[in-house]
Amino acid sequence: MENILHFLDEQLIMIYLLLFTIILGFEIIAKVPTILHTPLMSGANAISGVVIIGAIILIRQAAPDDYVTLSIGTLGVILGMINVVGGFAVTDRMMEMFKKKK
Repeated sequence: MENILHFLDEQLIMIYLLLFTIILGFEIIAKVPTILHTPLMSGANAISGVVIIGAIILIRQAAPDDYVTLSIGTLGVILGMINVVGGFAVTDRMMEMFKKKK
């Protein structure tokens, strides 16, 4: 328990930054009109690709017994892939609307 409190004390600014970015991201996304969803999804896919690469680098550089870092890296890869695949699925569905009917 003492190790956890020490970790939280050392990383307090990063925890605040993480919470702030989550709240800010939610507020920005909630205000996006529907018509802009598809162009913004392309940018989100690019950002998620960077997150996936960063998570893979994090996993590769982690020590084999550092379970926290390995778990965070794995979670980053999983959530980034869900976002990329979902973004491409939504973009593909939106692009189907503009194709000519047979």
